[in-house]
Formats: sequence, structure tokens, C-alpha cells
Amino acid sequence: MNRYHGRVVAITGGAQGLGLAMATRFAAEGAAVALADVNDRVLADAAETIPHDAELRADVVDVTDSARVDAWIAEVTGTLGRLDVLVNNAGIIRDNRVEDITDDDWHAVLGVSLTGGFHCARAAFGPMKRQGYGRIISFSSMSWRGNFGQANYVAAKAGIVGLTRTLALEGARHGITANAIAPGLIETPMLASMNGAARDKLTGKVPMRHTGRPEDIAEAAAFLASEAAGYVTGVVLDVDGGLSIGSSIR
Repeated sequence: MNRYHGRVVAITGGAQGLGLAMATRFAAEGAAVALADVNDRVLADAAETIPHDAELRADVVDVTDSARVDAWIAEVTGTLGRLDVLVNNAGIIRDNRVEDITDDDWHAVLGVSLTGGFHCARAAFGPMKRQGYGRIISFSSMSWRGNFGQANYVAAKAGIVGLTRTLALEGARHGITANAIAPGLIETPMLASMNGAARDKLTGKVPMRHTGRPEDIAEAAAFLASEAAGYVTGVVLDVDGGLSIGSSIR
């Protein structure tokens, strides 16, 4: 498939996990890919894993810094000529019970996931409106509906849903779609940080009885970012093996 030949895709949090899986998928389908991450070493390693015939740039970007985000989007459009797809994937966790979440942990999680996503979407809206085409994909989580010990993360991911729906409304007349992906238990470094017993307990609640792969998320993103999904906007796509459905009585 060569759906993205001539298209430019920008991905935040692109150095590992879901971001790298999506970058690899888009590059394999012909896209020019711009990766952004705060970790320059991991970013350099990621760039080496993407096929060398792909047009690629990798930049150190802190999405909480709006001026740096504006400069990055300007650099991407300046060097690659346009911006067709923005993937807001950057995110962190600082889990704790609500009474134990510090101000710093609250602001850090909201700053990267929600405020950072807003910074990127705001910067991308101009170029996308001028060309009359754009796809914005932002990452929520199965946790956006509420999850014990994750007040900051849940607030950020629920905010992504509201932001996405508003971007969809404001972008619709300009050929811009905005959708969110809510992953379930996906084999990423974030999931790997969970202890084995807790991970096994959660996996047991998945109707499909197994975790997902980063490639499952890349597949969903590749569809939502495609021209074929041009009439899909403002949705939250659960990619979770049925976990969000809820458990049945057996």
C-alpha cells in the first residue's frame, strides 16, 4: 500500500512505543515523517529503525513549550512542504491516589497530554486550513471514563476527548478531521512498568484474553489518517480487545 505517498505526518512522542510503531507504518506507506520527542538519544535510535528510504526528520520538542511547538510545525512545513497528519501521542503518567497527587504531578501530566496536544493542534490548524486538508489524531485512553489512582491522567485523557470533538467541529468546513484513539492494554514501555501480577489481573478482564500490540494501534491510526476516513470525525475509537464494553455475567 502507498496511501501516504506525498503526505507529511508529524508524530509527537514518536521515539518509542506507539509513536514509533505509527511512524514505521506511515513511512512504510510512503509518508514523509516528522518525529518529535524530548529524549534526543532515544529519538536518534528511533530514526535508525525506520526504513532509510523514507523521508524523515527527528526533532527534540517539548510539547509543553508552545513557542517550541510553533517553531517545530513551521520547520516541518518549511522543509517537507506541507502538513497532512498530526498525531498527538506524547504523554506521561504520575499515578497516585487523589490525596497524594502533588501539584507538580498534576500539572506535568495535564501539561504533556492535554496542553501539549492543544499546542500542537493549534499550530497545525493554520497549515491544514490553508491547504484545505488535514487529519488530527489525538491519544486518549480507556481510562478516560475514570480509573482509580489516575485522577491527573484521567482528567488529561477525558480532556483530549473534548478537545477532539471541538477540533472536529471547527475543522469540518476546512477539510480537517479530528479523532481520538483510546488504547487498552498495549505492549508498550508504559505497560511494561506495571508489575506482573497487576498486568495479569488486567489482562484477565480483556474479553479477547490478551494484550494488544503497538501495530494494532498503528493500523487504527493509518485508517483514521487516510483519505478513506474523510467522513469520520469527532469519534473516540477504542482499540482495547473489548475491555471498554464491560464484563458480562457468567
